[in-house]
Amino acid sequence: MTLPDKQTEPAQPAADGSAAPETGSRAVTEAALFEAFGGVRGLIETTLPGLVFIAMYTVNKNIHAAAITALAISAVMVVVRLLRKDTVKHAFSGIFGVGFGVLFAMMTGNAKDFYLPGMLYTLGLALAYIITAMAGVPLLGLVLGPVFKENLSWRKRNPGRKKAYTKASYAWGFILLGKSAVLFPLYFWGDTTQFGWVTVVLKIPPFLLAVYLTWIFLAKAPAPINVLAEMEAEEEAAKAAKAAAKTASAEAGSSGRHRR
Repeated sequence: MTLPDKQTEPAQPAADGSAAPETGSRAVTEAALFEAFGGVRGLIETTLPGLVFIAMYTVNKNIHAAAITALAISAVMVVVRLLRKDTVKHAFSGIFGVGFGVLFAMMTGNAKDFYLPGMLYTLGLALAYIITAMAGVPLLGLVLGPVFKENLSWRKRNPGRKKAYTKASYAWGFILLGKSAVLFPLYFWGDTTQFGWVTVVLKIPPFLLAVYLTWIFLAKAPAPINVLAEMEAEEEAAKAAKAAAKTASAEAGSSGRHRR
């Protein structure tokens, strides 16, 4: 999947309320996924600290040195984003995850525990995707709705998009469950170094697969209804009506004075 460098404005619905053309939907979907999931840079920021940790631990078996180095790298990436005035949500989420991993590993003295918070988060997220999809309020729709400027309009006004969000949420849920099914047995019974490298290797491919499936489902769905644009249009119409009424009132008053 090819994603653009910046967000594309969501396609506007037609005057009759129908969805925008499929090409517009694809462009909007690519841009929104790029923004929501951080693109290549977001992947680097969430993967590099874990890679550095296991690489250093493989060489010297020093948990403290590996953990502190991984945390320092995360902090540097946050500072770089702040200096460049970029979006920092992915970098901050990364440093919080690394921080908990460092805390766990140092408290227990077990290098595997550096990855435990991330594993628990992944498992919880997988269950959240599946449960919300089953409940008819797919988590992916809640996450991406504001990005597409459609908010929750997909729930009742755009059933095609609700179906796509449900499929995509199931895809994320089962992919993350599969990842957890590989990592948790290794955590309990595998070699520490082997476990660490497998964890790093499984960081990107499942994510890319889930994002790609999301793109497939949403690109084929009806375009989002831009509820923000609708609200702005309603406000403009109300202002125009108020101005017209004021003008009509002024003209009526002027006409009455002339008759007298």
